[in-house]
Amino acid sequence: MPPSDDRIDLRATFDEVAELYDRARPGYPPEVFDDLVSLAALGLGSRMLEIGCGTGQATVPLVERGLDLTCVELGESLAAVARRRLAGRAEVVVGDFEVWEPERADFDAVVAFTAFHWLHPTERFEKSVRLLGGGGHLCVVATRHVLPAGGDPFWVEVQEDYDAVVPDPANRAPDPPEEVPDLSAEFAASGCFEDVVVRRYVWDVEYTPDTYIDVLETYSGHRSMEPAKRGQLYERIRRRIESRPGARVYKSHLAMLHVARRR
Repeated sequence: MPPSDDRIDLRATFDEVAELYDRARPGYPPEVFDDLVSLAALGLGSRMLEIGCGTGQATVPLVERGLDLTCVELGESLAAVARRRLAGRAEVVVGDFEVWEPERADFDAVVAFTAFHWLHPTERFEKSVRLLGGGGHLCVVATRHVLPAGGDPFWVEVQEDYDAVVPDPANRAPDPPEEVPDLSAEFAASGCFEDVVVRRYVWDVEYTPDTYIDVLETYSGHRSMEPAKRGQLYERIRRRIESRPGARVYKSHLAMLHVARRR
């Protein structure tokens, strides 16, 4: 089933700001990659397919661990940045994973970093399992902005700006990391995978007013806002950060690694 028009429009917004995306988006802790390789029983030369590699932020650490990667990226500009970063160490194909077909399947692992949710809920599991060899693993990293106990109160305070410019019931402070549900139930419901292992990682990133606005400019929800409202929101957020001691804000990120074996 093809993706809905809304999903196509939103997931295409990242390609409009490929260079900014590469510069502004945070990477992942090294432990994520170490655990992924270990849990999926991968070794030097293991064949991996990456769904939606973006600018290669996760691809580079995987290649550095000796994996043989083929990457499928929807955006031409994002793929161009990824090719530049990878310098021939991985194959980057421009295409839509939901319709793309490789010359050779039987991958040892299929992996997606912050991209799996853009795929059709059924197709993402069924196609992944079809592309895996016997004993292959699907590895999915989902990320969320979270607010741990003792975290930066900015994320509660800034909801006032969202309510003033783009009021919505969804405007609320981030959840604590322990309350964010993982995808293990979806893996089980697919009937395609077994022995799901989930690992969680929380880390903080420091932002200045400029670097945080840059990050917001790479979010599909913000890029889809009416330009005048988006500018008004950014100005309010900028002033709020500038008024803080040191003009800094600290954002807590949660990455949830899921590794499951093909049935």
